[in-house]
Amino acid sequence: MLRLPCPFCGERDETEFRFRGDATVVRPGAGAGLDEFNAYVYERANPLGWHTEWWLHAAGCRRLLKVERDTLTHEIRSVTAAATDGGH
Repeated sequence: MLRLPCPFCGERDETEFRFRGDATVVRPGAGAGLDEFNAYVYERANPLGWHTEWWLHAAGCRRLLKVERDTLTHEIRSVTAAATDGGH
């Protein structure tokens, strides 16, 4: 089972968290066309290896966290508060 080290609550079971998506996706600018917004909303890669993701500590501090996780082994490299990185 995956365990995430929350910087506010300590290490917790993954059942306390909710996956919120890919933290590397950048929202298109205001002048972007429909195709760019469609790709932003619906098209996602399914990476194998290290990936940066958003996780919400729903059953804990309720903070949004940025997690760097290996999608193959589930090893966690880093967990930081979203606010320390400009938020989401």
